[in-house]
Amino acid sequence: MMHWFEGPLAAFDTETTGVDVEEDRIVSAALVVQDTAGGRARVTRWLINPGIPVPPEATGIHGLTDDHLQRNGRWPAPVVEEIARSLAEQCATGRPLVVMNAPFDLTLLDRELKRHRASSLAGYLEHVPLCVIDPRVLDKHLDRYRKGRRTLTDLCELYGVVLDGAHDAAADAAASMELVRAVGRRFTARLERLTPSELHTLQVAWHAAQARGLEAWFARSGTPEPVDPAWPLRPRPEVAAAA
Repeated sequence: MMHWFEGPLAAFDTETTGVDVEEDRIVSAALVVQDTAGGRARVTRWLINPGIPVPPEATGIHGLTDDHLQRNGRWPAPVVEEIARSLAEQCATGRPLVVMNAPFDLTLLDRELKRHRASSLAGYLEHVPLCVIDPRVLDKHLDRYRKGRRTLTDLCELYGVVLDGAHDAAADAAASMELVRAVGRRFTARLERLTPSELHTLQVAWHAAQARGLEAWFARSGTPEPVDPAWPLRPRPEVAAAA
């Protein structure tokens, strides 16, 4: 019997103008779909002209300049809708969606949909169950006492996953997918009896616990800082304020 982590998966990643999900913009995105481990991957890429300057520090990470995006990028409104529909299509097939640090990429997409389409990611997923697998959350829960950073690059090195062209959306998405497969193989005994939908639900609680732990660590270090416990999508500020 094939385990779920050896079967069909999709993976999503973005490159952006910065790390503020409320204000920054998507400049590129990719969706990678694979029917079985080791099978041919189908890749969809999007390049976006964000309509605002790309900070030099962001260009230094992903290499996308203002000039390149203005010449080759599309306007955001139709692209973010295409992305949302593509993710919804994958969810409708029951294919788990791999997103490394999901609250960043999915929340940023949601804010872009609000900004350019007056809509939301939830609106596109209204009739399909969202099933996200976040390798960062999995690793932090399954190997919680290991010291060291847990970036995509670090985790790929730890689990023996090849990451060619880091900070390219398609390369990062493909590596995230292989990382989930590698985590599944290493922790088969703890994951094989869980369905992806059950694992999605568990990650909500795992991420919240991880956020509380990180917030406590910040407090002990003398630099208090709130850590959002929401996963895989952070509520919009106006919704959170009304709760």
